[in-house]
Amino acid sequence: MAGKVKKMMDVIIAQRSKGNKAIARAVETKLILKGIDPQNYTSTSPDDPAVIRTLEDMARQLGVNV
Repeated sequence: MAGKVKKMMDVIIAQRSKGNKAIARAVETKLILKGIDPQNYTSTSPDDPAVIRTLEDMARQLGVNV
């Protein structure tokens, strides 16, 4: 299923930031520091199992349900 990575990132950013743009940017920066650039993924991007595992781990650490 293409686009799962993008959806997961969107959920993590939305739940963590709760509409606050500064927190959303901070979460995006945290993703970049973990090696995942949100700008490189779209709804048609192929899913990478390693990236999905990293996002699941990050969501668990942040207390976010994906």
